[in-house]
Amino acid sequence: MMETGVRPPRNLNRDTPAPGRPATYSLRGRLLGFVLVAILLAAVLQGLSVYRGALQQADALMDQQLQQVARSLSRGVAANSPTGWDLDPDGFDLFVQIWGSDGTQLFRSTRSFLPPMAVLGFSDVQANGNRYRVFSLQAGSQTVQIAQDLSARSARAQAMALRALLPFVLLTPVLMLSVWWVISRSLAPLERARREVAHRAADDFSALESEALPSEVRPLVDELNLLFARVRSTLDLQRNFVADAAHELRSPLTALRLQAQSLRRDGNDAAAHDAGLARLNLGIDRAIRLVEQLLLLTREEVLGATPPSGSKLVSMQDVVKLAVADVLPLAVNKQIDLGVVAGDTAPPSGEVGFVSGQEEALHILLRNLLDNAVKYTPASGQVDVALGLHNGQVTLSVEDSGPGIDLNDRARVFDRFFRGTDAQAEGGSGLGLAIVKIIADRHGADLALGESARLGGLKVEVRFPSA
Repeated sequence: MMETGVRPPRNLNRDTPAPGRPATYSLRGRLLGFVLVAILLAAVLQGLSVYRGALQQADALMDQQLQQVARSLSRGVAANSPTGWDLDPDGFDLFVQIWGSDGTQLFRSTRSFLPPMAVLGFSDVQANGNRYRVFSLQAGSQTVQIAQDLSARSARAQAMALRALLPFVLLTPVLMLSVWWVISRSLAPLERARREVAHRAADDFSALESEALPSEVRPLVDELNLLFARVRSTLDLQRNFVADAAHELRSPLTALRLQAQSLRRDGNDAAAHDAGLARLNLGIDRAIRLVEQLLLLTREEVLGATPPSGSKLVSMQDVVKLAVADVLPLAVNKQIDLGVVAGDTAPPSGEVGFVSGQEEALHILLRNLLDNAVKYTPASGQVDVALGLHNGQVTLSVEDSGPGIDLNDRARVFDRFFRGTDAQAEGGSGLGLAIVKIIADRHGADLALGESARLGGLKVEVRFPSA
């Protein structure tokens, strides 16, 4: 039976890695794990070292005590001393035997099972199932043998070593807790930044606070703030584009609808029908041109708000050839003389002007300048393009024989949708020079408007920085 209805969404866990992706991990957990394991290993190694050192010191101390007791007995035991006397049996478990020069036993501790033979110095002896640490001393006519049970000796040495190890056992957890507290406090600013980002609204691109962050993390937050600024700028451009498109397309689309209604009314009049159809096609062409300019303006604004990428050395002579070829059909249609001339600062023979930038954007810049010049130049006029070098900088100029731009309008012609009187007559969108300005600024070029001394019209000069 087939199920119907809406499938419930999966419970996605941010910590569950997608197939083929590396698993995520906690920086705090990894740092704590590595540091705490390192502390634990260091404490274990240090504890073992201290334990072994304490055992060796206890063993040396007990050997020294055997020597001291043996020397004391060698001076204080007479030939008629009674046997069966115990020497601190509950303290160090010492067993003593003393012989005279003729081998007669002068003294023997109770519970002593030592062999009668004595080896001078230290030795380990097996007797009655036990092992003993024995020290024998020849003092005058007497031989003193003093022994200690190795099992009791080892137990006492281990107890002393464990007491020496006790501070490490107590301090290691305290040190691990201190490290955990320090790391948690040190990473707290990261957690605050994470919570701040997690609780933000989708349209909140304000900068994160970076003053209280550590120096290792501040560059990352600064880059995030720059990214937020770029995203905010991009969204602002998109909103502006939607608003501009809605505003600018309202009139052309209304005009197209009225022209379509006029065609329906003039269906019986062939001449009026053809004239209306021509106006309709012209209106469609203008709407298409406006949409193209809007999209191009938005793209250039977005590129201008982001770091430059894809820059290379571009031959401006190639750019001039391509732009002139694009605008040439429009110039031929208006019988305008469009050509490339040698400027006052033309490059020497064989030298090509190069600009560091994006070839497509530079092509759009020059094509818009030529398109405006041809559009606003009267029929049978002239438009010239010149490429030159001045102090190592590439200069590009476009001159025409048109009416030029009024001095009062020159400060505003680079604003979006600004149309002078001539532009309104020609049906311009007011976006061409705005796009030129954005591209020039992105390439660090200086853009200047002036009068053409040779042709009498407008002269636009673009001066690029040295490549």
